[in-house]
Amino acid sequence: MSSETSTHPLDRIDKMMVPIDNAFNMAAAAAIFGMMILGVAQIGLRSIFNMPIVGYIDLVELSMATMAFLGAAYCQRVGAHIRMELLIGKLHGRALWLAETFGTLVALFIIGVLIYYSWGHFGRAYTLGDSTIDAEFPVWPSKLLVPIAFSLWFLRLTLQLVGSVRLVIYPDATPEGVVVMKDVAEQAAQEIHETFGDEDELSYPADGGKSP
Repeated sequence: MSSETSTHPLDRIDKMMVPIDNAFNMAAAAAIFGMMILGVAQIGLRSIFNMPIVGYIDLVELSMATMAFLGAAYCQRVGAHIRMELLIGKLHGRALWLAETFGTLVALFIIGVLIYYSWGHFGRAYTLGDSTIDAEFPVWPSKLLVPIAFSLWFLRLTLQLVGSVRLVIYPDATPEGVVVMKDVAEQAAQEIHETFGDEDELSYPADGGKSP
C-alpha cells in the first residue's frame, strides 16, 4: 500500500490535540517556575525578615499534581517517557508496530485504572471537604487535575493505538499519530522546531524512522 498523505484523519486529530497537549505542558512548566520563585521568596523572607510564607509546604504539596501529571500527554506525543528500546529498537516493519500496539494496550489499561481511582479520590476529597494540615487549603482542585491529566494521556494513547494498529495492517503507510524512534540529532531537531512553533513542518519518514 502506498504512503498516505498528511490529510489522513489521524494526522488531523493529532494536530487538533497538539495545542491541548502544549497548554497542559506549559501549565506544568509554569507551576515548576512558580514553585522555584516561591521557594526563593520563602528562603529570603524566613532568613532575612523571619517571616516565612504561611502554608508554603501546603502549596508545594498541592502543586505536585500540576508539575507531575499535566505534561504526561505531551511527553507521550514526543516520545519523552522512559522507553526500554534494547529489544524494540531492533524490530522493523510489522513486528515493530505489533510490539508498539502491545505496549500501548498495556499503558491504556494502567492509565484507565488510574483514571478510575484518581476520580474516586477527587470525589471523596470534594465531598468531605478535605484540606491540607497546616493552612487548611482545599485539596480537591489538585486531586481533580490528576484524572483530567490522565484522561488527556488516555486520549493520546488511544490515538497512538489506532495509529499502531493501522501500521500493523499497512506497514508501508506513513506513520500518523504514533511515536517514531529517532536518534539524538533528529530528537534535537524536533525540539527546535517545536520551540519555534513550526511543528507542522515536521514529517514522519515512511519507513517508521528506520532508514539510515
